[in-house]
Amino acid sequence: MDLGVADRRYLIVGGTAGMGWAAAEVLATEGARVALVGRNRDRAAEAAGRLPGEKAVAVIGDVSRPGGAEAAVADAVAHLGGLDGIAVTTGTGMSAHTSLEAATDDVWAAAFDDVLMGTVRSVKAALPHLVESGGGTVVTTAAYSIHAYHPARLPYVVMKSGVAAFTKTVAKEFGPKGVRANCVCPGAIETEALSGLRRELAGARGVSPEGLLEQVMVEEWHMDVALGRPGQPGEVGDLFAFLLSSRAGYLTGAVVNIDGGTDF
Repeated sequence: MDLGVADRRYLIVGGTAGMGWAAAEVLATEGARVALVGRNRDRAAEAAGRLPGEKAVAVIGDVSRPGGAEAAVADAVAHLGGLDGIAVTTGTGMSAHTSLEAATDDVWAAAFDDVLMGTVRSVKAALPHLVESGGGTVVTTAAYSIHAYHPARLPYVVMKSGVAAFTKTVAKEFGPKGVRANCVCPGAIETEALSGLRRELAGARGVSPEGLLEQVMVEEWHMDVALGRPGQPGEVGDLFAFLLSSRAGYLTGAVVNIDGGTDF
């Protein structure tokens, strides 16, 4: 399927690895111009260098800090010559995966900045450029757990719920200006962190990593996944790229699960 993104300009926040990089790879393969935002200069440059074509650039910024998103967006716009879409794939907030009893005020504050405000700041900074381009696309990242609340990751779930509400509001407010906004809710995706956990568990238990994570998901995490496995970053990247493209031209304000059929 031709996504119709050739020479369109996209900013991927958190695009140096995982789902974000996978989305950037699809876009770059289709001929889009892509800017990847990362916190580490060498890592961002290496990630941009692995993308196909010669239209990818690395932008350095920490969107969890005030001013970081604005600077990153401005840098990306300067490199790309404008902006047609933004995807925000950051906001994992590992410290936010904790219970009400264990979550201190500092944990809540960190989750607010990383999980919620990193998205809010990035999209807010990008919106004027999207409007100036005559319209554009926004894709944010929440989590399937906003539909399946879990007490062991309360700050994370609360902030990701805020991301979904924020995205739907942007869709409503900026739709008349030609901007579409959709929110993706991934389940357990085998990014670097989860892949590393697979290897770590295998080493600790002296067993093969093959099938181990799938077993742990069911028996220890109590995740009933219809497909019986974690998702792969490329599978989510395909969805991001589609939502950013004109192929999803009448889709806005949606909250889209991509979780393999997960339910608690």
